[in-house]
Amino acid sequence: MKKHRCGWCVGDNLYEAYHDNEWGVPVYNDDKLFEFLILETFQAGLSWITVLRKRENFKKAFDNFNYKKIANYQQAKIDALLQDAGIIRNKLKVNATVSNAIAFMKIQEEFGSFSKYFWSFVDDKPIKNSIKNYKDAPGNTPLSDIISKDLKKRGFKFVGSTVVYAHMQATGMVNDHEVGCFRYNEV
Repeated sequence: MKKHRCGWCVGDNLYEAYHDNEWGVPVYNDDKLFEFLILETFQAGLSWITVLRKRENFKKAFDNFNYKKIANYQQAKIDALLQDAGIIRNKLKVNATVSNAIAFMKIQEEFGSFSKYFWSFVDDKPIKNSIKNYKDAPGNTPLSDIISKDLKKRGFKFVGSTVVYAHMQATGMVNDHEVGCFRYNEV
């Protein structure tokens, strides 16, 4: 019997694997939260599949998403990234990755972990929505507005409400799997 998946991923093997194994699964690990945050910021204005197809290239180019290393990138490394055809070569987004790594570590210092900070917005419990069709999922919410404003206040860039909501979906803070999707009750 064929599994019913959310409509947005159907027909692309990479998308389906991402949907089946990662999307919407609650993430409490700072390293993984940082990876998703960086990928989401690069996705701003583009389709997620574009970023997903370049994910391994991003991983290699950005030292396995090691925020401690990224926070110390010098101009020569930034220039090299801007020449790397395997990633999205947007100067503002590459520079934002460096400043976001610094801001990320400041949150860790203040809260003990980025995870504690991030999940405090929902009292450590994922929000479970009841979406029948993925097209009905919101692009942002009042909560993503609040988180976005707070991240910006803390020095993050490319973290508008839509990017933050996508991050919330990807990392399981909100379950926006379609109610008929086999993953809806699994995550």
